[in-house]
Amino acid sequence: MKSLAILLLAAFACEAQVNDNTLRDIQFDQKPGTQVDMTLRFADETGKSAALADCAAGRPVVLALGYYECPMLCTMELNGLVAAMQDLKPQAADRASVIFVSINPAEGANLAAAKKASYMKLYARKEAAGQWHFLTGPPDSIKRLADTVGFRYVYDPASRQFAHPSGLVVLTPEGRISRYLFGVNYAAKDLDNAIKLAAARQSGGMVQQFVYLCFYYSPIHGKYGAAIMTAVRAGGILTMAGLAGTIWAVQRRRKEAV
Repeated sequence: MKSLAILLLAAFACEAQVNDNTLRDIQFDQKPGTQVDMTLRFADETGKSAALADCAAGRPVVLALGYYECPMLCTMELNGLVAAMQDLKPQAADRASVIFVSINPAEGANLAAAKKASYMKLYARKEAAGQWHFLTGPPDSIKRLADTVGFRYVYDPASRQFAHPSGLVVLTPEGRISRYLFGVNYAAKDLDNAIKLAAARQSGGMVQQFVYLCFYYSPIHGKYGAAIMTAVRAGGILTMAGLAGTIWAVQRRRKEAV
């Protein structure tokens, strides 16, 4: 339901490190119009040092933060981005540079290269590879970028996972925050409009953050929290309903064929 929120937390939370209050604070603080320091340097998927401005190359930027070994959320987010970009006309998609920055300073170029190869194969546009950048970097650069765009996250040493929000930040060619897109599925029309707005050096207003599901797994208690169990039960009900509908439709077609 569109009225429900989308804030999926990709983390297994240990109560000694991350609690419900912490999870509720993990979100995007929207800062339209804020200037990102485009001189911040990271390492690209080849291990070469690159400033954000180098990656932007004079285009609007679709920026995503996460990490390459994320167990679920980052994959869903990138899948949603690729799907939206595929739905754009090539000339529209070519107007933007895509930058994914790992929030895990322990990750290196090998993981970034593997992720880029995977998503370039999925995107199926070899000529666009130069506009997609998968970066890693030092803690200071990561923190400065995350703080500037309002990306809140927390690391849980017990599970060695990050809890973080989901969404994209669209920047002007000069690095000013133009628009936020939240969730893991992005309408091509919304992405296209955001890129056009950024290309015009304009900043959009605040947009509503939808929360769909917040969940965590406790290694200590070995059980899912109430939120995820509710989602699991709801998913089971929907699956059974869909199965029943399929059986009914098949039986009806058989009767009509007799």
